[in-house]
Amino acid sequence: MMGDVIETTQRAFVGVTEVWVPKDGRLIHATGDYGGRSAFEVASVVESFGPGEGLPGKAWAEARPVVLKGFDGSYFKRIEAAREAGLTSAVALPVFDGDELTAVLVVLCGDDDTTTGAIEVWKERDGLLLLEDGYYGAAKHFEWVSQHTHFPRGQGLPGGVWAAQTPILMRDLGSGYRFIRAESAGRAGLTTGLGLPVPVPGGETYVATLLSARGTPIARRFEIWDAREARVGKARGGKGGGCKGGGAVLIDGICEREGPLWNEDTPRRAAVWEGPVGQALGSGLPQVLSGAASVAAGYASMVALPIHRGGEVAHVVAWYV
Repeated sequence: MMGDVIETTQRAFVGVTEVWVPKDGRLIHATGDYGGRSAFEVASVVESFGPGEGLPGKAWAEARPVVLKGFDGSYFKRIEAAREAGLTSAVALPVFDGDELTAVLVVLCGDDDTTTGAIEVWKERDGLLLLEDGYYGAAKHFEWVSQHTHFPRGQGLPGGVWAAQTPILMRDLGSGYRFIRAESAGRAGLTTGLGLPVPVPGGETYVATLLSARGTPIARRFEIWDAREARVGKARGGKGGGCKGGGAVLIDGICEREGPLWNEDTPRRAAVWEGPVGQALGSGLPQVLSGAASVAAGYASMVALPIHRGGEVAHVVAWYV
């Protein structure tokens, strides 16, 4: 029934995550996690996109996040391979450093009657954030509510990101008073929200939100790393938030496991070029890792997404599946 909490055995909301980077006037494949979809991976690694071509090329040419909720008859270039892999929708997030595109992060999802979550894109118009588009899986009632919701600066998760110009994690979406759509989120089983600014050339304001559900989570762990805090600490003599080489400080995180996110074995600081977060800091490019040997213990894959501001990486957001 519409609005009921959807209970499932836990499986990932996102099926594929990939990174495309510009080279010689085209976007080429850099890395990806395909979740065992080997045929789609083979079709992807040999592909490339010019400005306006396919989903990555559209995000590049239009300099904005793009949601594509159906592939059939669309500009998506790998339709047949995606159909065979059970993929039906995708979201492309461009990563800009000022006016320069450094990469496009693409996440692809399947669609059925039980897969629930949300990846949303909000855009500022006339002093309010309005839903540009989003993919919600089976959370149809929450989708309807979202289409009829707007956020002033500072209100709710999207409005909070807009006001702070920083990534924000929000817990207990179904009961938290700060989450404006709490009632419908609770009915859909949505529990955790990650909001992040998507800087683009031209000054338009975009905010992306990743809303994770219990049964089909976008991720089982989220982290926000602040590189600005580390630079401040370094300028003060390396005390407080700083670390060798600048790096970044873990300022917030949510994990389904009990216990703290950092301790003597898992430090709160990340040095440049060390580990996937450090790689994102040093290169300014999204990092996607898969396989137990290359990801933190207990996780199958992870994404580290840098957010540029003022000519530097200001934050890295990371999520683990």
